[in-house]
Amino acid sequence: MAVGHADEVRFYAAAQVKASWPHQVGVIPPRAQWFQDRVEMTQLDGFLADGGTVVMESAQPAPAGGVLAGMGGVGKTQLAAAHARSAWSKGDLDVLVWVTASSRSSVVAGYAQAAAELLAADANDAERAALEFLAWLEPKPDKQRCRWLVVLDDVTDPVAMTGLWPPTSLSGFTLATTRRKDAALTGDGRRLITVGLFTPKQALAYLARALAAYDLAEPEQQLAALADELGHLPLALSQAAAYLIDTGLGCSAYRDLLADRTRTLADAAPDALPDDQHYTVAAAWSLSIDRADTLRPRGLARPLLQLAALLNAGGIPKTVLASPPVLVHLTQAVGSDVTPEDVDLGLSALRRLSLIELSSDAAHQEVRVHQLIQRAVRDTLTPAERQHRARSVADALLTSWPNPERDMALVAALRANTTALFSTTHEGLLQPDAHAVLFRAGNSLGDSGQVIAACDYFTRLHDHVREHRGADHPDALATRSNLADWRGKAGDPADAAAALEVLLQDRLRVLGPDHPSTLTTRNNLAFWRAEAGDPAGAAAALEVLLQDRLRVLGPDHPSTLTTRNNLAGWRGQTGDLVGAATAYAELLQDQLRVLGPDHPDTLNTRHNLALWRGQAGDLVGAAAALEVLLQDRLRVLGPDHPDTLNTRHNLAGWRGLAGDPVGAAAAYAELLQDQLRVLGPDHPDTLNTRQKLALWRGEAGDPVGAAAAYAELLQDQLRVLGPDHPDTLNTRHNLADWRGEAGDPVGAAAAYAELLQDQLRVLGPDHPSTLNTRHNLAGWRGQAGDPAGAAAAYTGLLQDQLRVLGPDHPNVLITRNNLAFWQSEAEDRAGVATAFEQLLRDCLRVLGPGHPDTLNTRSNLAGWRGRAGDPAGAAAAYAELLQDQLRVLGPDHPDTRKTRHNLAFWLGRVKGD
Repeated sequence: MAVGHADEVRFYAAAQVKASWPHQVGVIPPRAQWFQDRVEMTQLDGFLADGGTVVMESAQPAPAGGVLAGMGGVGKTQLAAAHARSAWSKGDLDVLVWVTASSRSSVVAGYAQAAAELLAADANDAERAALEFLAWLEPKPDKQRCRWLVVLDDVTDPVAMTGLWPPTSLSGFTLATTRRKDAALTGDGRRLITVGLFTPKQALAYLARALAAYDLAEPEQQLAALADELGHLPLALSQAAAYLIDTGLGCSAYRDLLADRTRTLADAAPDALPDDQHYTVAAAWSLSIDRADTLRPRGLARPLLQLAALLNAGGIPKTVLASPPVLVHLTQAVGSDVTPEDVDLGLSALRRLSLIELSSDAAHQEVRVHQLIQRAVRDTLTPAERQHRARSVADALLTSWPNPERDMALVAALRANTTALFSTTHEGLLQPDAHAVLFRAGNSLGDSGQVIAACDYFTRLHDHVREHRGADHPDALATRSNLADWRGKAGDPADAAAALEVLLQDRLRVLGPDHPSTLTTRNNLAFWRAEAGDPAGAAAALEVLLQDRLRVLGPDHPSTLTTRNNLAGWRGQTGDLVGAATAYAELLQDQLRVLGPDHPDTLNTRHNLALWRGQAGDLVGAAAALEVLLQDRLRVLGPDHPDTLNTRHNLAGWRGLAGDPVGAAAAYAELLQDQLRVLGPDHPDTLNTRQKLALWRGEAGDPVGAAAAYAELLQDQLRVLGPDHPDTLNTRHNLADWRGEAGDPVGAAAAYAELLQDQLRVLGPDHPSTLNTRHNLAGWRGQAGDPAGAAAAYTGLLQDQLRVLGPDHPNVLITRNNLAFWQSEAEDRAGVATAFEQLLRDCLRVLGPGHPDTLNTRSNLAGWRGRAGDPAGAAAAYAELLQDQLRVLGPDHPDTRKTRHNLAFWLGRVKGD
């Protein structure tokens, strides 16, 4: 035999004596210094009162009735210890066994120790002793009843517990803590309860008590904010309190430390951990991540969690994590092809280790990760790794973005995740260029109706881009362009135009005059100049832009065709209605040739052509064209596309103008329901439909209902858009009008006078909307009994309109018509007939014989002839007018019916009736 070697060694211990009851095996962890009673204690007491096994999981709040997810650090061990200590101190137990259950061997060792102490079993044969202990726990009718509690702390692997669960007993209880949520935990009658995070109130109370014990105090607002930033996680709160106490650092400074993206969670941990804790917050989940990465598909859980750590803790769409860009990234990470099914398994592995929440009840927010788990995972990534993952996630978000944005819940979730991604990885999304998803998220915000929020978003984005890339970087210029656009849409077209003026100079300097972005800025500048009240200037600018785009891009380039589209529209706004319709008709032929009949731009031109044909006087033709277009948009885009909804909106309006106000109101009411479903109640398009619905209800004979609807709409627009938004001002305009129509001309005039002051302040004196308010104010003054004042107001207005709009603008012609009417009402009849006759000649020349305004002028001229003493001439003029209205408007149009009434009246006067 070699020296120092023995084939077998035996140890002989003295015979062990069975311990008497009550007896405790193992050490209960000490009570945390600032332990708080929680609702889970009541649940625990209730479950154990019935006997059996309870598995305590940690979980964020989730629906009741299922096996709920969990995470480390929520205080499972402390709750189990509190229950055990309470039962022991009350004398409710004969035997208490506390076992660390992090591995099968540790459980066996704990049971063997219990068997040695309680049964005098041989602890050298741990497996045999453990089985003896479990057999002893089995209830036996002929034995003395033993009240026992076995605590299995930190069950790490449910499979390792096979054959080691204590039996169900009426006199004994088992309590386990675990981060796992495998199905095996719920077998054999074991029940699960959830240990959640602290509530905000509990978290605040914890911090306040901990600091107060050391004569430290912080503002409640600061403590509540810190609790929020720590996600109300008990472990994080205890270590944060220890750090504040140890260092004397103030709460605000500690929050700054947490927010500093150059520091890690480890930097915010105290040097000595409180309450005998073994891990810092940063290290609390590392073992769980390691274990998850060993589950099928092996090696996928960690890279998947790294991507989720960059997104919104409150909810990540599962589709984003299974999108093609993510699959490519994960394939590269694990070295083999990853499928969507693999992603499902990877998420399941993370869920089983309580590293994420999975919920099928929250639409597009199926995956949730606690914010401190996210922070701990991000802290393990190098800057290059973080940037690479950020670009992959950004690609995934952009790929997942629907076009059009019909699913508003999905879009909101994508915006929230883009914001979260950018907040954690500014540099990653700005290098080498700003990722397109950043612009998509901001524009989506505005498109959803949140125009002020879109302005704020692009202001912040521009600040970041300028800081990281410089003021002249194309991305910085692009954010300024978007910001100007949303400022205009938020109700400040003059500010938008001014911002684009400055931007244009910078793009000319940086990019040159022929760069596509420079040309686009000129296009946008023309648009907002027109919206600010200068449609003629916009049309002139677009004329010049069109020549440059023809030279640089050619006649068939989409941008050239877009410029022609915009130019046609602003020609119409300057009063050239026929010219606008003609330009759209010519453009349509080129778009059909270049783009095809189903291209969105082609459909849009058909839409605009129908509108300007209607504006030019062909009301029935406009409605018919929109009917046909609607069928094509339904076929090409679907019923919920914004363009389809917009076509329905305008079709309803032209139906009303063509003489069917009841049908228009019904169509708008039906459209409103679809917009509420697709766009939501606060979207600008939804609010606009409510405005039109109110209008046509009034036109259909319910002026009181119209006024009430406008009053209700106004409150929502004040809340959503603000008091100075053009749409809000427009609703005030319409509300004043329908108050007058409902029988309150004095109230209408007063409301218009008040509105005028706000429009002068917001829009300026020459804005078309300001001029229009002056027009209606003059009319309601006349209706309120001051015809001379009305005539004087129209006289002053006419001079300004001639200066701003020119003599042939339709609004100028309408003002001339009303001026003549109120001069006659004011007994200033000299020259009234001549004024109507001159106006008619101009209407025929500018608008054409079939335009509604031309027909209306003929009606007024006929009526004036009768009032001037020529009933026969009036009757003859009305008879001639009636034939043209029957041809143009149809027999049921309100204007046609009114002419019939007037014809009958003057024929009666001729006969002496």
